[in-house]
Amino acid sequence: MINKVNDLNTILEESDCLIDANQIDAALDKMAKQITTDLKDKLPLVICVMNGGLIPTAALIERLPFPLELDYVHASRYGMETEGTNLKWMSYPQTDITNRDILIVDDIFDQGHTLQAIIEWFETQGAKNVFTATVVNKLHDRKVNITPDYIGLDVEDRFLFGFGMDYKGAFRNLKAIHAIKGS
Repeated sequence: MINKVNDLNTILEESDCLIDANQIDAALDKMAKQITTDLKDKLPLVICVMNGGLIPTAALIERLPFPLELDYVHASRYGMETEGTNLKWMSYPQTDITNRDILIVDDIFDQGHTLQAIIEWFETQGAKNVFTATVVNKLHDRKVNITPDYIGLDVEDRFLFGFGMDYKGAFRNLKAIHAIKGS
């Protein structure tokens, strides 16, 4: 375990900090203003996409000055790995979503396969409207044909971690977004 901790500390020390806490806060403030304008009168059901969406969802909803409800889904393509292809559903929301306005919050819009599958699931379950928010939009041309409704920051195409995003299960807790050195 000590070697793993040492290895992770080395990864962090050698990483490039691409986005600091102030930039994240400014992006969240901008997103919250847009979301408030669009959803303040709708009593939306905010859906946190676990595990990556936990930190961004908490930071975002504390900026939303209107009534909302909160639930989560747990669907992942990665697990504890750095890449993956198959979507695995671990948990569905417990709240009735029929005819509800839904706001799905996730950490990153990378290729979009997970977010697209989650949107489609909510639509087939009878949601009235499905909105999406991601703090990070990774800049590349390998995306599915959707775009989140609310995006905080565009970030270069590197392996990112921090503010919900992990490196082999670690670093979701960081209040900055880092990139693996050389990625």
